[in-house]
Amino acid sequence: MAVRDAILALLLAGPAYGFQVHGELALRSGARREVNVGQTYATIDRLTARKLIEPAGTTDHGLPLHRLTAEGRRAAREWLDGADASGADAWDETVDRVLMAATLPDVDVRPVIAAERERWRDREAEASARGASVLDPAGALGAAVERAAALAQVERAASALAWLDRVEADPPPAFEPSSERPRRGRRPGRSAPSESDADGAGAPDGAASDHASSA
Repeated sequence: MAVRDAILALLLAGPAYGFQVHGELALRSGARREVNVGQTYATIDRLTARKLIEPAGTTDHGLPLHRLTAEGRRAAREWLDGADASGADAWDETVDRVLMAATLPDVDVRPVIAAERERWRDREAEASARGASVLDPAGALGAAVERAAALAQVERAASALAWLDRVEADPPPAFEPSSERPRRGRRPGRSAPSESDADGAGAPDGAASDHASSA
């Protein structure tokens, strides 16, 4: 999952401030992702520059709110519909996409699961055909390796399909973004959270200077 896609999907639930987005990202991904808070803010800045999100006023505590533009909403829906991030692992994209769709209050997870199931069935069939087509001349060790590799892909697809079935039968509940009073967050005019922004939470986490992002 690219942080970019996750943030866009999260904002389908409505405007949010940066540290709120950061917390929701961890919560709705099942804590599978360790995203630096600075990475979250840096990605928000880039999405704003690309006109995928825009300012939406401030909270009662003076924290800047962000919302999707029409283009940002379209990009979020494209990801939920199955547009994988460039270079992303198919399994990671499936899990992140399904968990995000299941927990967002205005997203129907059923078509997301159906589309993922179709893609994994195609992958399973392709891997099975690839393994069956490998030639096996006498003493060709490479053929055995290719078949084993194809089998690994078949088994991976089968596991993905089984997981989709279980999540469809018992999906995690959808929930609204947290309205808890923020303890950290960027103030207007700040480039990253600071100790004065902690609102009694103690020292800053020190991570906000790291602007590396997978957006």
